[in-house]
Amino acid sequence: MFYREAGDFKVSYRDDSQTFPIKFDRYRYYVVLAVAFGIIPFIINDYWANALLLPFLIYAIAAIGLNILVGYCGQVSLGTGGFMAVGAYACYKLMTAFPDVSMFIHVLLAGGITAIVGVLFGLPSLRIKGFYLAVATLAAQFFLVWLFNRVPWFYNYSASGQINAPERDVFGIIITGPNAPAWATYLFCLIFLTLCAILARNLTRGTTGRTWMAIRDMDIAAEIIGVNPLKAKLTAFAVSSFFVGIAGALFFAVYLGAVEVGEVFGIQKSFLVLFMVIIGGLGSIFGSFAGAAFLVLLPVVLKVVGVDVLGWPTDIVAHLQLVIVGALIVMFLILEPHGLAQLWRVAKEKLRLWPFPH
Repeated sequence: MFYREAGDFKVSYRDDSQTFPIKFDRYRYYVVLAVAFGIIPFIINDYWANALLLPFLIYAIAAIGLNILVGYCGQVSLGTGGFMAVGAYACYKLMTAFPDVSMFIHVLLAGGITAIVGVLFGLPSLRIKGFYLAVATLAAQFFLVWLFNRVPWFYNYSASGQINAPERDVFGIIITGPNAPAWATYLFCLIFLTLCAILARNLTRGTTGRTWMAIRDMDIAAEIIGVNPLKAKLTAFAVSSFFVGIAGALFFAVYLGAVEVGEVFGIQKSFLVLFMVIIGGLGSIFGSFAGAAFLVLLPVVLKVVGVDVLGWPTDIVAHLQLVIVGALIVMFLILEPHGLAQLWRVAKEKLRLWPFPH
């Protein structure tokens, strides 16, 4: 009885088409934002930041970006790890070349550089699609990792071959390096996630999102009715790569601090973000959040239950995690292709009618 649309009248088309048409949803959204910005920074510690919150925030940005490309535009991509590496190395070069520029600008410019690279590797999508496009993006993944490994200029000729984030601050507060407080890094990533989610939501609800979905559903019919496939596909690759590049820059500069491209941004990173999108739900911004939260929480929960409570060996728990993720992907693809987001939508529809059967 607490989740009702009755009495929440719409008097304009703008009211009827808003993101949260039910007042309860809007209040819940404001409460979540208030808790995220006003409470968590005061109670967060290093463990919660490094084990849960920072990975969730950064992977959610990457999942939103990949969901725009795969879920909304229907272009299969297996090169997310490589594009995250572009964002990380672009941010590193900008941080070392322009130390006095704000980190906000560095991260945004790293996303822009990644968008340009994404458009270049998205050009084959104009001629190929499906499995062949997946292979093309997979080639981009291996090529970018090879490039950052083999060209010393990208890691400033370091003997170790890895990149290390120098200490930088925003408004006098350190946000990169070993001395950065947990609440500062959390808020820095949270601001980017909030802005990316709002931008993605408005893009997917507007004309650009409708052209993406038209290409996804039937590209030939979309072209017949006037949709430009060149513009639609390349904008999807650009926006997706922009978000993924921001995630890569934050993953390197704020979360890890030091990166070796082959270990951090390998093919397993591409599959991890893809699994987040599949489990969370294709074509859903909320699904990107849900998938990221699930796959970040799963290893922690399994470690607590399997190792700390049941006393199992850590290698068995690690293999069990792979089994669970694989079984869930198969289950969702067969039983619920729209993932956790669809389950959430069904639950809300049930609540709108409960306790009445009709």
